[in-house]
Amino acid sequence: MELTYYGHSCFGLHVGGSRLLFDPFIRPNALAKDVQVDQIEADFILLSHGHFDHVSEVEEIGKRTNAPLVGMFEVLSWFEQKGLQAPYKMNIGGRAQLPFGTVKMVPAVHSSSMPDGSYGGVAGGFVLETNEGNLYFAGDTALTYEMKLIGERTKLDVALLPIGDNFTMGIDDALQAAQWLGVKRVVGMHYDTFPPIKLDHEAAQRKAQQAGVELLLLSIGQTINL
Repeated sequence: MELTYYGHSCFGLHVGGSRLLFDPFIRPNALAKDVQVDQIEADFILLSHGHFDHVSEVEEIGKRTNAPLVGMFEVLSWFEQKGLQAPYKMNIGGRAQLPFGTVKMVPAVHSSSMPDGSYGGVAGGFVLETNEGNLYFAGDTALTYEMKLIGERTKLDVALLPIGDNFTMGIDDALQAAQWLGVKRVVGMHYDTFPPIKLDHEAAQRKAQQAGVELLLLSIGQTINL
């Protein structure tokens, strides 16, 4: 699996011959000003919920690449009305079989609404099981005991967890989540973009080391192999 960070909670994942894009929010993010949105390719776009800071480039990239959307029924229905492909309308607990493996939508404790204020269903996260490894993308969430169940049912290789606090978990709760999930490798997301979620990187790394967790705080535009 090859992971590219585009800032905030937006990632590209190349796995099983498919290019996945999670929660595209790029142009409004000043920290991601050097990302070339028109060069991002996607075979599937996965959406955890409907908030603007997770969907701002969905329409642009979706129409250019013709990538089908994967996610909550209400979110996908909203974008379907804008002419995007939305064949994988899901809800919490549902699983979809895709060319690279399976995607299961799991709970996230967070709100959800669309950019125009309309109902966005409930927020969720995704568990991906592939021949190249298993990954958990938590989306925006508080710490929830559901994460322990995810760890008990799926052997995860890595978890992408929000760590910015205020709107989601902070680093302390994220490290508890890592323990419940059974992962020793965490990719941080949803931090630094706005003043309320500014992260003390050194303090976060110290806490992760003490917990025996490898915390990856990627630079925007950085690509790593998982």
